[in-house]
Amino acid sequence: MTLLSEYYVPGLHIEDRSIKVPLDWAGHEPGHGFDGESISLFYRVVTAPEHVHDDLPLLVFLQGGPGGSGPRPLGPSSDGWIEEAIKHFRVVLPDQRGTGRSSRVDTHVIEGMDGDGKAGAAFLKRFLADSIVRDFEHLRRTEFGGARWATLGQSYGGFLTLTYLSLFPQGVIASFTTGGIPHVPADATDVYRHTFPRMAAKTKQFYERYPIDIERAAAVSDILQSRKVTLPNGDPLTVERFQCLGSDFGMKPSFERVHWILDQAFLDGDGSASTSAELSDEFLSSVMNATSSRPLYWPLQEFIYANGELETPICWAAQRVRGEHPEFAGGIRPLNFTGEAMFPWMFEQERALRPFKPAMDVLMEDTHFGTIYDADQLARNEVPLQAAVYFDDMYVDSGLQLDTLSRVGRSHYWTTNEFEHDGVHGSTVFKHLFNEALNRGDLAELF
Repeated sequence: MTLLSEYYVPGLHIEDRSIKVPLDWAGHEPGHGFDGESISLFYRVVTAPEHVHDDLPLLVFLQGGPGGSGPRPLGPSSDGWIEEAIKHFRVVLPDQRGTGRSSRVDTHVIEGMDGDGKAGAAFLKRFLADSIVRDFEHLRRTEFGGARWATLGQSYGGFLTLTYLSLFPQGVIASFTTGGIPHVPADATDVYRHTFPRMAAKTKQFYERYPIDIERAAAVSDILQSRKVTLPNGDPLTVERFQCLGSDFGMKPSFERVHWILDQAFLDGDGSASTSAELSDEFLSSVMNATSSRPLYWPLQEFIYANGELETPICWAAQRVRGEHPEFAGGIRPLNFTGEAMFPWMFEQERALRPFKPAMDVLMEDTHFGTIYDADQLARNEVPLQAAVYFDDMYVDSGLQLDTLSRVGRSHYWTTNEFEHDGVHGSTVFKHLFNEALNRGDLAELF
């Protein structure tokens, strides 16, 4: 292993490490040498101080996203699942390729590619689940002696879990997922047809909790439709971008975060809602921060549903489905907020996303992608899988999750409405899943 640094944060021992992986896995097998262009895969190994020298089994965390880097823990209790996991495992926290310290991809990288988008599109396809999982399998085989490890997948990490169980089940001894079982067969349009009604339902719940925000949201929307408003970074603030505050509505305490953003929206008088008032600098800064995404998050968003050869291109699935829901138009009152959905205007209005537009135009018409799910392999899966399915999950439909799990061998699920999509970050969810698997005997080879 290439050890970059070793240190403690309160309650945790951490090693920073990095290896090389091929940019393009075509023609290469994880665990073997490779030629051609390589990129760095950064990862951390985290243990409890008292277990630094103990040969505990491995748990690799599959981060949500897409385009999400691994957690930067502040201590055991800063992320509830880590506090429980280090009691039993050495925890591996990779930065998925293109994120964090793993050969990071942002506008600087994309801007240097050709203007017709073809090179950018081919490049971005190398950052999807089939490549991510091959990176992790290569890491397991080369840096951890081929020891089988357990996986914990949060959100998109659950998608990666099913890719791992499809392509390299021999590398996994047990899997846990939290709010992240994709529908197989994958279909982006079908996903958004389930998602938009939940967006409307979440908006309704928000207004029921904070009725004053009906007037505030309407006033902000009226202002944005009547005159040009610019965010601190120079991006235009449109109604569509303002509606994206709802992307947070599947987390806790998102209603409160959005409520307090709206609370300071208006500059004049006592700050009450007014279409003649100026929008405050603090409000504009808060909206900018809340609606700006990681560099790979929106560019990859709809392609996480692209499995192999597609019958039809994805072609802006969320935008097409939004067109089926006139209640999301900017002039409708009460104003509906949108959830986790990518729209074409983002790549025109957001400075950080504009360099991706040529590649996005190419990808949206593409039908050739890597295989990420093998339904037959999943049906005969022998790796015990324990899933937390959040009944009211705004991002990943619980009904679609349960439908998939009904066709995955050795899968078990715990359905609950106690938590939102980010429930794993508390102290309950992973501990519950771990104990369920332990009591069932699914971890007998480890403990």
